[in-house]
Amino acid sequence: MADIQVAIEGEGAVDATEALLAIPGISGSYEVSSEQPEKEGVVATIASIVGIVGGTIAIAEQIRKWYQEYKQQHSGKRIAKVLIVGRNGQRLLLENATLEDIRKALEG
Repeated sequence: MADIQVAIEGEGAVDATEALLAIPGISGSYEVSSEQPEKEGVVATIASIVGIVGGTIAIAEQIRKWYQEYKQQHSGKRIAKVLIVGRNGQRLLLENATLEDIRKALEG
């Protein structure tokens, strides 16, 4: 079974990724992406979620809350874009995603 990948871009990407992986019920790891050249103050991370414990609706709610918090601005560092790639390859930008969209991406 493939992992769920979460790509996060922005100057707060590392902090945001660590906070994402600290959500109860999510387990995984991340690395700082070296695929794209680092723009001034912009970092990209790729997180691999290997396990989700509990209901996907509850985890989807936590991810949406996490995204809104970091999108607004957290500790002076913002994230620009978050992309979830589900196990089936489905891609979802969190910008305008609903809870149902996030749940489907997590289950897919």
